[in-house]
Amino acid sequence: MRKLIITTDHSGLLPAHSFLFTGGRSTERRKDKRKDWQTMDKPHKRLNVWKQAVELSLLIYQTTEKFPREERYSITDQMRRAATSIAPNIAEGAARKSKREFARFLHMARGSLSELDTQLEIVKRLGYLDDESWGILDARMNEIDKMLSGLIRYQQSRGRSDK
Repeated sequence: MRKLIITTDHSGLLPAHSFLFTGGRSTERRKDKRKDWQTMDKPHKRLNVWKQAVELSLLIYQTTEKFPREERYSITDQMRRAATSIAPNIAEGAARKSKREFARFLHMARGSLSELDTQLEIVKRLGYLDDESWGILDARMNEIDKMLSGLIRYQQSRGRSDK
């Protein structure tokens, strides 16, 4: 079993790229291939669809705060879970190696968006959501859906040779 031992230099500061691994017969020094763990490449943060999905999640949280308390562990919870799974699926897909994998996670994000759309329809019919709020959320979801669809098509057209 290998153990991670974090070492410091004489100043007491930890070089972000230097770790000491122990285990087995020998101790060896390994260097992290990244310059700094804090500058990890986060490709999803460059995607407008990810940014829009995060904003939608915040809107859903604000909207569901106004729902009746008895709905807290039912439709409110379901809507929040659906809304907060869109952006993470986009992020996870963007971090994958192949275009095919990325497209698969984009499809999952789109599924969560469809789930949220259905839940919004239900709360609208129950009278928990006024027409104006529903219109704002519906427009945001349509915009995200178009962005996801376009990105899926793009990834699939480029991913035919990337398996």
